[in-house]
Amino acid sequence: MSENVALIPLRGGSKGIPNKNINDLCGKPLCKWSIEAALGVKNIDKVYVSTESKVIKDLVLSFNLGVEVIDRPKSLATDEATTDSVLAHFAKKVNFKNLITIQATSPLVSSKSIYEALNLFLLNKYDSLLSISRTKQFLWSDNFKPLNYDPSNRPRRQDFDGCAVENGAFYITKKEIIENLETRLAGNIGFYEMAVEDSFEIDNKLDLEIIKSIMKFKGIINE
Repeated sequence: MSENVALIPLRGGSKGIPNKNINDLCGKPLCKWSIEAALGVKNIDKVYVSTESKVIKDLVLSFNLGVEVIDRPKSLATDEATTDSVLAHFAKKVNFKNLITIQATSPLVSSKSIYEALNLFLLNKYDSLLSISRTKQFLWSDNFKPLNYDPSNRPRRQDFDGCAVENGAFYITKKEIIENLETRLAGNIGFYEMAVEDSFEIDNKLDLEIIKSIMKFKGIINE
């Protein structure tokens, strides 16, 4: 049995950007950024991809990086299918203790962040963990009630801690949580805080341009 394995779910369909998961991002298919981040974590034993797409499967295997592809049923690749159902399907196919789920749509996630989060998860004996970032926006509910500050005592930005936001970049979950509850977050939940600039997700073409600008600013690319 593997101790820690990573899974990158790669669905073939996408409405915002056609073939988003294999769309070019600065000279690499989008999914390759997350795959390489996972492979760079020394205490991840094996990296997997779950997909229903033969095109994606063939592309991932063509990288020759030792990534194993799990064939996903088409019923788990619809707009209605949840990531948690994909994790449950994966848990039936692979023997592991802890699963690190990494979203390909968060290509700025680094091996360092995943490594630190996994060590935090193991050290504190969490049942699950999620990546977060912090927002200093003032939030209001649908019925226009302040959620994270007092309007009559508005804090200065430099004195305001803001609030944590689930950024969707990655999750870590014990196998029994996935098997018993079919969810990625339950039990004793831990948090790993990422920098805001590393938390951007790609959902549309504008997001692609934002990510490219961040990569250039951080020196990840030179163009």
